[in-house]
Amino acid sequence: MTGPAAPQGGYRPFSVKTKLGALVVISVLITTGLLMVAVRTDTELRFITVFSMIATLLITQFVAHGLTAPLDEMNSVARSVSHGDYTRRARGADRRDELGDLAHTINRMADELESQDLHRKELVANVSHELRTPIAALRAVLENVVDGVSAADPETMRTALKQTERLGRLVDTLLDLSRLDNGVVPLKAHRFEVWPYLSGVLKEANLVASQRRTTSGSGNHSRTDVHLILDVEPLDLTAYADVERLHQVVANLIDNAVKHSPPSGAVTVRARPGHGLHSLELEVLDEGPGIPESEWHRVFERFNRGSAAKPHEPGADGGTGLGLAIARWAVDLHGGRIGVAESARGCRIRVSLPGLPEAHG
Repeated sequence: MTGPAAPQGGYRPFSVKTKLGALVVISVLITTGLLMVAVRTDTELRFITVFSMIATLLITQFVAHGLTAPLDEMNSVARSVSHGDYTRRARGADRRDELGDLAHTINRMADELESQDLHRKELVANVSHELRTPIAALRAVLENVVDGVSAADPETMRTALKQTERLGRLVDTLLDLSRLDNGVVPLKAHRFEVWPYLSGVLKEANLVASQRRTTSGSGNHSRTDVHLILDVEPLDLTAYADVERLHQVVANLIDNAVKHSPPSGAVTVRARPGHGLHSLELEVLDEGPGIPESEWHRVFERFNRGSAAKPHEPGADGGTGLGLAIARWAVDLHGGRIGVAESARGCRIRVSLPGLPEAHG
């Protein structure tokens, strides 16, 4: 959670430095005023000194309490956060001084830590669920073969193979997630022709769908009733990108679009030239229910499944919710942008890749 950035420099009328300066000025004025009273009334200097010290201490105590009380509370909140309690927040974030900035920073840190903790718990829950299903199915098949309930015929082995492939895809997805966190994947970008490349990606998606009708994973949809349409203009369009990482983007976007398509729906992959040299504007459109605008900012978060299809609906396959997060990661590696765009029907995901750097042009 982020808020408006507080000014870091210049004059701030409510800053701590201003308050301390005002404290010094007031103390000097009190002392000066008491000295003038002493001169006019012949009061002894020692009484004036005592009165001046008492008045200054009272004012200092008042100002110091206003400065230290928020710090004590922030210290308590920070200690709670360090012990794993991410629910507490520091008050005073609306103050117009350095203490308000500090409270805002602590609250933002607590928000980020709470979000990371939630993601960690979701990771454990989702991975455990995703691993348990194919492992249980594979175990059941093998137990039946061992116990003699079923024979080790090709059909039984194909069932076991499908579950093994699903485990493999999940492991690949987790490896991509690990690379995402570590940021260790270099880009191997080069210029390529867009139409033959995207045509190959769509053919591969259709081939995988025809071979895996009952399971799916990231970038491997299992529905064969959805038509994939390629729209590239001009046909000789070229782009500059890492084709392996771009494959992750397109495959995951197609996978997501197919999952949420109606029966016998269509998914369109559209490519157009961007504004720079060999830049690319890529869109994936489906005819599904679409994404509410209020959810656009959460679409690419990890494990976010949004309004995913229900178990009995087409495309409901228990995906991990990592596909779009990995797509965003791959686009970010290129220095591009990915987001949900307005669409009269269904969902439209738009990807912008910057193309060839000017230094190479």
